[in-house]
Amino acid sequence: MALKAGIIGLPNVGKSTLFNAITKKNILAANYPFATIDPNVGVVVVPDKRLDTLNEMYQPERLIPTQYEFIDIAGLVKGASNGEGLGNKFLANIREVDAIVQVVRCFENKDIIHVEGGIDPTRDIEIVNCELMLSDLEIVENRLSKIEKKAVTTNDKEALFEVALLKKAKENLVNGFMLRLVDFDEKEQKLLKTYNLITNKPFIYLANVSEDDLLNDENDYVKAVRDIAGREKASVVLMCAKIESELCDLDDEEKEAFLKDLGIANSGLDQLIHVTYHMLGLKTFFTVGKDEVRAWTFKDGMKAPECAGIIHTDFEKGFIKAEVMSYDDLIECGSELKVKEAGKARLEGKEYVMQDGDICYFRFNVTK
Repeated sequence: MALKAGIIGLPNVGKSTLFNAITKKNILAANYPFATIDPNVGVVVVPDKRLDTLNEMYQPERLIPTQYEFIDIAGLVKGASNGEGLGNKFLANIREVDAIVQVVRCFENKDIIHVEGGIDPTRDIEIVNCELMLSDLEIVENRLSKIEKKAVTTNDKEALFEVALLKKAKENLVNGFMLRLVDFDEKEQKLLKTYNLITNKPFIYLANVSEDDLLNDENDYVKAVRDIAGREKASVVLMCAKIESELCDLDDEEKEAFLKDLGIANSGLDQLIHVTYHMLGLKTFFTVGKDEVRAWTFKDGMKAPECAGIIHTDFEKGFIKAEVMSYDDLIECGSELKVKEAGKARLEGKEYVMQDGDICYFRFNVTK
């Protein structure tokens, strides 16, 4: 399962520069609004040093990491919901994503025009979030207009439940509340997710700062972003798009040396991926062998058959057992054989809850 994140923000906040850097693609980045009209999609690999170690141990023909897909859309502007700029129709492009990354400009540069005339992260976030709420409101109202009369006429319980949910969502959106901050019960949330409403998705605020401010939490602009994120229980990642664009041209050793000189342990992209994984409750299991070593992403709490199904649906349908050893045990023992000799290799059944770092071989049988 490839992780998908939608990148949003006002024009000229650094979205396209960031996208260019993290995907190493030459996407148009111009100093004027609406430079990016069609959504751009780029894929990067998820960094995991454990995969590098497994690659050294098994020397496989193929090494396949998990992926992170970015969808970059046109810069929003105030009034998009009323047709200003490009309107908000293109937001449909990010309704299928797992998380929203809102890029917020937290740096001064007189050569890069700000669409609102000056730097103010609080104002920028309010503009973008307002347009997102209005976009969701349009979907909620359209759905409500289609089913409300029929639901009342037929007195169908499920239809009436949906009407009540839509009215609850509408009321909160009209009052300026992002849906992810509203208390919905499990049944409501299950139905709500089918609408793919943007304001119901997890949010990460990406503060795009200057190189000098990358290690400076005292930046007033960053403080403003953190204050908002704190109230919304959202995550914040500091990143300098300019530095990320320089990093993409370096090999691994040069990149490590460059970051060390800056006093940074991980690049902004790596931090973004790690924050997203934690926020969404994602973990990694591995399959290994001479032909292929591969990392697979799964959600915390998934059982062995479900994880087998990530590889292939037949694996889940015909699941028998999972041969499992942990990455840590493999490294400690030095080989699969020694893991088995130490009694640390396990045979797990259908109720086994997969753990981060599990190395698995799935036994299955599908009869036609």
